[in-house]
Amino acid sequence: MAGKFFDELAAGQVYKHQPGRTVTETDNLLFTVLSMNVQPLHLDAEFARQTEFGQRLVNSLFTLSTLVGLSVADLTLGTTVGNLGFEKVEFPKPVFIGDTIYAETEVVSKRESRSRPGQGIVTFEHRATNQRGEIVARCVRNALMLARPAS
Repeated sequence: MAGKFFDELAAGQVYKHQPGRTVTETDNLLFTVLSMNVQPLHLDAEFARQTEFGQRLVNSLFTLSTLVGLSVADLTLGTTVGNLGFEKVEFPKPVFIGDTIYAETEVVSKRESRSRPGQGIVTFEHRATNQRGEIVARCVRNALMLARPAS
């Protein structure tokens, strides 16, 4: 498995995920229309030009999905049972078309599952920065993880 088992994760560990992901116009357009989000700030260049941002914003849920997605290969690929939920999601700075998103994850805490032997709950804090090092998204997520199988 490429992901980490519950036993391999420890509170305080920080993982810097590679590679980053440059957001294209197509990414923003497809995600926005597939999710039925007709907000003109994401779709209408003329509308967006008149806002304080002066250009279209990348859909924040695309940013969140990309942030979590960038962590999968390092942490949860083949070792997660399920995503249990998000406690906190923030978008301190906007993401624009052409920005590159980089991600890192800190293991905040972990505990063995009381109801599912061989599994545990891990709390991750995922953080995304742009190419200027500005935090553009952060979230706290709980995941149910597999423990390493007994040999």
